[in-house]
Amino acid sequence: MKSFWLASVAAFVVPAVLAPAAMAQTAAPGSTAVQAAPGGAVAQAAPDIDQNVIIVTATRRAQVLSDVPIAVSVVSAEQLQNSGGTDIRQLNQLAPSLLVSSATNESNGAARIRGIGTVGENPGLESSVAVFIDGVYRSRTGVGLTDLGPIERIEVLRGPQGTLFGRNASAGLINITTALPKFEFGGQGEATYGNFNNIRLMGSLTGPIFGDKAAFRVDGVFNKRDGFLRDVVSGRDLNNRDRFLVRGQLLLKPSDDLTVRLIGDYNQKNEECCGAAILSPVVGLSRDAQGNVVSGPNGIANLVKSLGGIYRTATDGKPYIYETALTPGVGYGQRTRDWGASGEVNWDLGGATLTSITGYREFKNKSAQDADFNRIDLLQTEGANRKFQTFSQEIRLQGNAFNDRLDYLVGGYFAKEKLHTDTNIRYGADFEAYYNAQLRPATGLPNTLQTFANAIGYVTPPGQSLLNNTGIAPGTYFKQQSTNYALFTHNVVSIVPDKVLLTLGLRYTNEKKELETVFGSTNNFCGALRRFAGPLGGLAPLQRTVTSIACVINNTAGPGFAAGSPGTERKEDEFTGTAVLSVKPIDEVLVYGSYSRGYKAGGFNLDTSALNGLNPQATDLQFAPEIVTAFEFGAKLDLREFKFNAALFYQRFNDFQLNTFNGVNFEVSNIQSCDADLGGRDRDLIAGNSACPGKSKAGVIAKGLELEAFLFPTDDLTVTTGFTYADTGYANNLTGLNGVSLAPTLFQLPGQQLSNSSQYVVTGSAAWTPKINETLSALMYLDFRYMSALNTGSDLDFEKIQDGFALVNGRIGLYGPAKRWGIELWGQNLFDVRYQQVAADAPLQGSGTFRAVQRGLSASASQIFVTFPAEPRTYGVTVRTKF
Repeated sequence: MKSFWLASVAAFVVPAVLAPAAMAQTAAPGSTAVQAAPGGAVAQAAPDIDQNVIIVTATRRAQVLSDVPIAVSVVSAEQLQNSGGTDIRQLNQLAPSLLVSSATNESNGAARIRGIGTVGENPGLESSVAVFIDGVYRSRTGVGLTDLGPIERIEVLRGPQGTLFGRNASAGLINITTALPKFEFGGQGEATYGNFNNIRLMGSLTGPIFGDKAAFRVDGVFNKRDGFLRDVVSGRDLNNRDRFLVRGQLLLKPSDDLTVRLIGDYNQKNEECCGAAILSPVVGLSRDAQGNVVSGPNGIANLVKSLGGIYRTATDGKPYIYETALTPGVGYGQRTRDWGASGEVNWDLGGATLTSITGYREFKNKSAQDADFNRIDLLQTEGANRKFQTFSQEIRLQGNAFNDRLDYLVGGYFAKEKLHTDTNIRYGADFEAYYNAQLRPATGLPNTLQTFANAIGYVTPPGQSLLNNTGIAPGTYFKQQSTNYALFTHNVVSIVPDKVLLTLGLRYTNEKKELETVFGSTNNFCGALRRFAGPLGGLAPLQRTVTSIACVINNTAGPGFAAGSPGTERKEDEFTGTAVLSVKPIDEVLVYGSYSRGYKAGGFNLDTSALNGLNPQATDLQFAPEIVTAFEFGAKLDLREFKFNAALFYQRFNDFQLNTFNGVNFEVSNIQSCDADLGGRDRDLIAGNSACPGKSKAGVIAKGLELEAFLFPTDDLTVTTGFTYADTGYANNLTGLNGVSLAPTLFQLPGQQLSNSSQYVVTGSAAWTPKINETLSALMYLDFRYMSALNTGSDLDFEKIQDGFALVNGRIGLYGPAKRWGIELWGQNLFDVRYQQVAADAPLQGSGTFRAVQRGLSASASQIFVTFPAEPRTYGVTVRTKF
């Protein structure tokens, strides 16, 4: 409760840092900002838009925000620029219900709304929060973690979506509209230099081609920056930036009734990302005679150090330092290529508007990784490749009928996606010695692994040691083809015109996924151990332990699963929809209540660790769709200089898709709860002990309150505030799909808040743009985000909790006449707060957790933890010009 009151006071009492719950697109009087017309057509906005009017277009109708009966946040290009944002991660500062983060690969970032999102980096899972850029669905959130270039606005829709956009989503949606071509010749440019040798250059050119019939736009962005995480072994810096974007557009208007927008873009990243730091302190845990958890030396850490490992830990009470230690010659090189083309056609048919959006996207990512995050050489990922090829087609017809008493929209959507992923992971040179040293006290043998090999008659292949240089061969891959089509409708019925409106939306989705995979593992020792059924004498008690060690890199028998073989196809049919009743008792007030049913497709876990090593079945890889039932009650007040929005929400998630890192691999589980009391069996470490004897129900519940306020006291001052309380947690008595037991690694989940979900979030901004004289103007801007404590690990280890913290950004600027030139000084994370994005078990370095020892489930714990650090304080100068 203390965090709640602190957050509330910060948001509503301290006006200098009032929080931004989503600022919106505003246009000063006389401006000609480009935006979407009600039918989706690209058009020039009316020149007399009031400065204090916030426009929303994600509903496919250009509406004032205070008239939209859904929870939506709108971020203008100006506000994102003031906050220093170049990708969707910066939306964290501006939308309190949204959190965007990343871990081992920025191309696999995750977005969460109201605490709900898709965890982990398995390409087989789609995001709970859909991302659209210029109307085209992007199949994974990570595409938004590159430079977006100039934008028009970003809209964040909260809650399940499916009746307005081509692709459905279970938690929310981020709709990004990039800057459009203009029929007036002009351009802009900017140059930034900051600490870490940060260089960012951006330029745009736009104008007419054939009078008022065609216009073009070209945008280019280049960004290069040194890394902020130092490898103490090689001396180089990790987590750098080296990326660029080129985007070209044509806007065609052959007639007043027809508009065509063509877009082509290409962006790439060649970076060394993402290294991890060691979480401090590194200790071992045990229980004293009174049952209290006590800390002491960590035996695994001492062993790792004896073999040449290095742990760089903080000594000042901070969670980590910006240093790491990598195996010599191993790095985190990543190459990402993302390109595509789209065409949007809007045709005014008189009584209705027909909209067609066609898109093709291709996304490639190749990465390497020192997979143990330490100088000791235990695991290496030599090459992980992911390739997405996506074609999509959306078509909508929107208009009015029955004397404007019905505003209707009907649409269809088709998408076909091909996904290819492969990984070449192998044991490192120190793996065998490391585990032999751990087993020596129990066996008294200098080389336990080789002794087992001799006992079962296993002969090491020529040119190899027992385990070194063995693993998953480059021939191992997964191919997935997804075909999706949907029909949807979204209709607004005016029961009492402008006073009482009923919105009814419905969607039918058909999803088909087809899998093909080939296995090429070279870990033959693992297979031999699994198949051996003979006597082992005194070694028998250790057989399971040694098998698990040797099979860290899974050896799956057989050639793989051919396309069309049993279990390689999934077909789903789902109906989802929404109903909203909104009432305007007076012109300044809107109240509404809504019901929604949302859906996210099931699929395949594209990881061999999910398979039974002796009898692999394609069905082992499948997981079920995620279904959400949501209720929302809201109110909006619009007094021109002051606007206030409030929403209460309650959401139940059935078969919630959880992707959990177990220390080596990602495990995909569908989370349910049992209507019978399991007596705490879901909170122990006994495999198969928490099966549900009764019926299953929702495993995740999200409920809470969202508040937003906008204050325009003068023409040159804007203050906004937002507050989100989200009690987003797992139910008690947790089970898996169809009531089966969850993995013991998930024993900490029941009754707890989801990972990366704060209960309280407060965001705030204040922008003052005074005139200095007739030619000069200025900018003073400040924003902040406060988050209460959250757990940054998907398995909710106590050690991965991040205490509450606040981030503050600031910017001051000086501008010439009509802002034809400007210079800005800026700072991000001004107070240099050191916080975690995601924390994880350091692979193969220890076991056990604080809660396991505390609850008496384990006698001791020695696990080492790593975190993927967020950026430290950055600052610099930006020079702008336009004509």
